[in-house]
Amino acid sequence: MSTELKNAGVLITGGTSGLGAETARVFAAEGACVVIAGRNADAGKQLADELGDNTSYVQTDVTDEDQVASAVSVAAGAPNGLRLAVSAAGVATVAKTVGRDGSPHPLAPFRQMLDVNLVGAFNLLRLSAAAMATNDPNEDGTRGAVVLTSSVGAYEGQMGQIAYAASKGGIVSMVLPAARDLARSGIRVNCIAPGVFDTPFMDILSEEAKAGLGASIPHPSRLGKSSEFAGLVRHIAHNPMLNGATIRLDGALRLGMK
Repeated sequence: MSTELKNAGVLITGGTSGLGAETARVFAAEGACVVIAGRNADAGKQLADELGDNTSYVQTDVTDEDQVASAVSVAAGAPNGLRLAVSAAGVATVAKTVGRDGSPHPLAPFRQMLDVNLVGAFNLLRLSAAAMATNDPNEDGTRGAVVLTSSVGAYEGQMGQIAYAASKGGIVSMVLPAARDLARSGIRVNCIAPGVFDTPFMDILSEEAKAGLGASIPHPSRLGKSSEFAGLVRHIAHNPMLNGATIRLDGALRLGMK
């Protein structure tokens, strides 16, 4: 593990389940001081207990400035400061621009998608970067890294995904300007755009339906695993030349119209 992450703060929003929880496991196993941030207190406390003394849970709504600031403060209190922030919190809704009955897409869920997925990601980005900027740099001049989570839906949004695609596309558009803004502070910003992964989001589907989705992926023809997402986060954290990039993690999947 990189020396700057040993005993350093790793903050993960959406860390109570799915992609975020597996990412927490990866960094806890390597000796980081992991802060799990999320809304599900029971799941968060249970995971923190599972991962040991260097892991803590902070109840966090990513749209709440004060709550995210509190989580950042806890992570920044690690012996080596806050060095990695991962945005894995997100929600999804399905509605067409104009429904079959002629009614327009409701405005409230569109705003919610932007607020949680896009504004929430930016909230973590800006607050964690401000904390990282106070760190001592390593030999490359790096003070920290931020990993955002988008989706292949940012590129091939399907019918009914206009709100989701807008929110995830906004995240992709933030990555390069953020990396440029933060370059002088030695803070890297990257993004992962997952395809179809086997997370709690998929629990509403039958095993048969999941298998059908997996079969649509060119190779490997299965749903993605949370460990594969977490492994990519780990690689980004350790590879100093990865900056300003969005990486598709999708088995060559390209979404169809529906």
